[in-house]
Amino acid sequence: MANCEKLNSFKKTLGPGILFASTAIGVSHLVQSTRAGAEYGFGLLFFVLAANLFKWPFFEFGSRYASSTGRSLIAGYHLTSPWFSYLYLGVNLVSMFFVNAAVTLVTAGFLQNLLGFSLGEDYFFIPSLMLFLFSYLFLFFGRYALLDKGIKVIGTFMLISTLLAFALVLARGPESQNTFQVFNPMPTAQSIPFIIALMGWMPSAIDSSTWNSLWTLARIRQSRYRPSLKETLVEFNIGFWVSAFLALCFMGMGAFLMFDTGKALPDNNVGFALGIVRLYTASLGDWSFFLIAAAGFTIMLGTCIGVLDGYSRSTAEVIGVIQHTKASTKNYLFWLSITASGGFFVIAFFLNHFTLLINIATTISFLIAPIIAIMNYKLTFGDHLPEEHKPGKPMKVLAMAGILFLGLFSLGMILFQLIQ
Repeated sequence: MANCEKLNSFKKTLGPGILFASTAIGVSHLVQSTRAGAEYGFGLLFFVLAANLFKWPFFEFGSRYASSTGRSLIAGYHLTSPWFSYLYLGVNLVSMFFVNAAVTLVTAGFLQNLLGFSLGEDYFFIPSLMLFLFSYLFLFFGRYALLDKGIKVIGTFMLISTLLAFALVLARGPESQNTFQVFNPMPTAQSIPFIIALMGWMPSAIDSSTWNSLWTLARIRQSRYRPSLKETLVEFNIGFWVSAFLALCFMGMGAFLMFDTGKALPDNNVGFALGIVRLYTASLGDWSFFLIAAAGFTIMLGTCIGVLDGYSRSTAEVIGVIQHTKASTKNYLFWLSITASGGFFVIAFFLNHFTLLINIATTISFLIAPIIAIMNYKLTFGDHLPEEHKPGKPMKVLAMAGILFLGLFSLGMILFQLIQ
């Protein structure tokens, strides 16, 4: 009986962690991790592991704060200092259009690949417009309830297909004749911009930690069940560490199937999507092309919808906090419209510079990461949470190390750009 009650409680809690994982396992994993493996073998493995480890506390703080206080991180920023709210709003407005454009452009490539067509330059905007309209209508009519149900289906399909492909790739080994080279390449100074971009969204941008807190509160309202802090954190950590492991899977597939083979992933969304699908089918066989194409598309579609919701929800929330009003459905739908429209217009300017668009979006995320990390740290270890809900000393030390790590890398990137 006790086990049944625990299972029912977990089902009522389940949602935000899966939503985080499905949103994360998009551009950072499918695009950046795969490209890292294809171009550098396992030379960037340390950076992927470090990004996941040092960012983990700040995402966890989002779920912890919401569960403990019943408030979002954004509301907490304002309570600490109104300037934090304006800073966060600025961060959102700077990054939201680029990020939505990047994930939608990648998704459009997988859509065209799945359906077996490629439109000419005069009609390039049609797949992206279709996706923005679909995501917009999906959230307009369904909002969190439909998002929660849909993302669980997408997440399950994504997990099974990725693990199956990865296992078969490991079984057949590296394509490169020089097997040792796959495990022992050294990154060079020329790889620094890519490393920064890779870490910017690995496993996701730290500013999306506010989305965790908003999704946690939305799930509580939807299920009408207030989980304990432990239940909330267990559910989130499952999603986080699954996404971290899958980042290694995508890097491994890129390294084993493409590194040191003379092959390269194309620098456009349709060609890149085809290259990714071929990575899978090389290990599973030609019979699996449609299945893997569908899996790649659903992975990116989940990210596309999640990112659009996250930016719209968080922008409506921060403006509501600044104006001392509740973030109403009307405000959410307004920012949903603005975010989708702005992202589409960014695509119009960056269509022929696919990698540049991805790097701009991920680099912006990395540069603002230390700021969000400090804000989350102050909220968690300040006087907002009761002592019994605060993390222990190991998490505090890891968070401090994470702030230092993110700050040094951001400073390093600025200096690198000045030297160039």
